[in-house]
Amino acid sequence: MAQTFTHEFNHAGFKGKVEVPLGLFIDGKWTTSVDKGAKTIDSVNPSTGEVICSIHEGLGADVDVAVKAARKAFDTTWGTNCPGFERGKYLIRIAELIERDVDILASLEAMDNGKAFAIAKGFDVPQSAAVFRYYGGWADKIHGKTIETSSLKFAYTAHEPVGVAGQIIPWNFPLYMFSWKIGPALAAGCTVVIKPSELTPLTALYMTKLIKEAGVPDGVINVVTGYGNTVGSTIAAHPEVDKVAFTGSTAVGRKVLEEASKSNLKKVTLELGGKGANIIFEDADLEEAVKYAAQGFLFNHGQTCCAGTRLFVHQNIYDKFAARFKEITSKTKVGDPFDANVYQGPQVSQTQYDRIMNHIECGKQEGAKVITGGVRHGKQGYFIEPTIFGDVTANMKIVKEEIFGPVIVISKFEDEDKVIAEANQSEYGLSAGLFTKDITRAHRVAQQLKAGTIWVNCFNELHPQVPFGGYKSSGLGRELGEYALENYTEVKAVHVNMGMKCGFPV
Repeated sequence: MAQTFTHEFNHAGFKGKVEVPLGLFIDGKWTTSVDKGAKTIDSVNPSTGEVICSIHEGLGADVDVAVKAARKAFDTTWGTNCPGFERGKYLIRIAELIERDVDILASLEAMDNGKAFAIAKGFDVPQSAAVFRYYGGWADKIHGKTIETSSLKFAYTAHEPVGVAGQIIPWNFPLYMFSWKIGPALAAGCTVVIKPSELTPLTALYMTKLIKEAGVPDGVINVVTGYGNTVGSTIAAHPEVDKVAFTGSTAVGRKVLEEASKSNLKKVTLELGGKGANIIFEDADLEEAVKYAAQGFLFNHGQTCCAGTRLFVHQNIYDKFAARFKEITSKTKVGDPFDANVYQGPQVSQTQYDRIMNHIECGKQEGAKVITGGVRHGKQGYFIEPTIFGDVTANMKIVKEEIFGPVIVISKFEDEDKVIAEANQSEYGLSAGLFTKDITRAHRVAQQLKAGTIWVNCFNELHPQVPFGGYKSSGLGRELGEYALENYTEVKAVHVNMGMKCGFPV
């Protein structure tokens, strides 16, 4: 039998006991691996470096069992056997349960991921509920079309669910990414086998309780915890998985795409890395631009694929902007996620902390100037001071590579065309931003920036209705909005003879 983990929270935002199942959730049951060689995986509190609990490890054989359960559910109780309006009820019920347990889920995110409780409660949890509710509304509105051809033929299209979806989500937004993947899949009629990150599994495991409480039929949602090179790889390559959705690094995304091509040429969507440019023109509202620029690279401790980590400021306002930007960044409260005044918590793991500090050290060695930060914060946990680099050049590692931490580079520009070219000089194309009061310039520049999301006079603002995804090495396909439903549906064309005579010559 699978074990459970019980924790007593006692902080200003929530006081109470929470129980989390630690097992694999397959076919509506919590269980342990069918492979006797499976072990457990420690979940570590990044604020302290201490082990929270140990979850059950899943292996490839467990993916086989989960896929079989998902296929059975798709063929019997879900897919085309469960009408859209019924699927929508389940999704909306999940949203309601998330909202009911907002304090529990936010507390688990703060402990397991390190994000500030106040931000998890104000953004991650309610936005996750909003995604489920949004796709609950879509479930009975996925329609085909009738197509005029001639009076002797009736032609129409049907949008049918792809089948079993394999989904692999990252550690930076554990609950939010859970909703991004499962919401559109269930709305379209697919069943799911999902792997949360082994670093941050607790909210996904808690969600299995809510899925059960919502009455979702067994086998529709299956959660298999484990490592990427076992569970993730098996999901990607599995011949009975009809579609794979992955969010994570570009390097791993390429491996997922390669694995997926080996079996059944399944549909693949990839939401990958970024190195977002943020351009501040001389007519920008300086105070708002400074605040959004800080949010652009510090939101979620900088562990955000769409972070604005390359900041270009017009030379006429550079000195004033840079001084205010340094002031605000330096005042950003770093520390205990359960402190109501904290904006930035720890990095998610020792490995991630080391990677970021290595990039910071490389920036120093390459001659970039540390304007503020660049050092560890505190004596325990994986905290890093918000870091601004100046005097950078385009070929520096900190300018080219995604750091995925609270680090930004800032430089001057004079010419609009040149700064657009520099902004586009990246292998990534996930996000970009610009600040100006000139509406004509705003649209002109937005059209020329090569990225899937362009923010004008804001940064890192996300909504369920608006698609999200990238150009170039930032991925394939789109999440959120109506566009995400395309990932989970097949279009079938039907031709009905209404009086045509066959022209075959014999």
